[in-house]
Amino acid sequence: MPEGDTIFLAAATLRRALVGGLVTRFESAFPHLTRIDEDRRVVGRTIESVDARGKHLLIAFSDDLILRTHMRMNGSWHVYAPGARWRRPARDMRILIETPRAVAVAFTVPVAEFLTKAQLARSEPLQSLGPDLLADDFDTEEALKRMCEQGDAAVADVLLAQRVVAGIGNVFKSEVLFLARVHPFTPAAQVSDADRRNILAIARKVMRVSVHLGTRTTRSSLDPRGRLWVYGRGGKPCRRCGTPIQAKKTGDAARITYWCPQCQPALESRR
Repeated sequence: MPEGDTIFLAAATLRRALVGGLVTRFESAFPHLTRIDEDRRVVGRTIESVDARGKHLLIAFSDDLILRTHMRMNGSWHVYAPGARWRRPARDMRILIETPRAVAVAFTVPVAEFLTKAQLARSEPLQSLGPDLLADDFDTEEALKRMCEQGDAAVADVLLAQRVVAGIGNVFKSEVLFLARVHPFTPAAQVSDADRRNILAIARKVMRVSVHLGTRTTRSSLDPRGRLWVYGRGGKPCRRCGTPIQAKKTGDAARITYWCPQCQPALESRR
């Protein structure tokens, strides 16, 4: 399930493998990427940069051409040596970019488009993004402002809204709120300023640690199965207090939120 840390790591891997390389082969299962005029042909261009913006990945080619992809729930980018066997079946390939030293393959990526720099500057999916938690210049005050504007929306849903803050997905949502001791269904407007700041600080910290380690983790554990506090542990005892972890599906996508009712009491139980 790609989140901001996954995209950040994917961009770093693609950057090391592709930047500076001349594209010798380009294929795609998307007709709108292959049925294009000569001005947008990819073969023969040099790859200039690879960047992550929230959950969007941008590959920039020479002569003002940028490929934007979004992995949604199941997409992924792989890098192989030319001629190496793929780890996923060819039927899952959506985009292939080959240079003399590497082959980058996007599997089951559902969203992809070509943009110029001018179009990128006007792209609604990108321009509406909130501050990126993994960016060096993360704007805490702007993120707080956007959170405050969400009114009665549950804070768990607010964290998933990429227009509020970019990069958090379903796993980090539950983990961050547990670490901040905030009940996930508290209306955003009722979360204190101190708690909102703490949520953002924790989110930024755990996502950066996960990028550094190369694996998603929110707690120190030698056991690979013990790297998370609450996510995926519905009905199991809280690792902190022993209370059974609660789980609830919400929203149109029926995403599951996990929390500890003892460590994250609802507002009414605090009064």
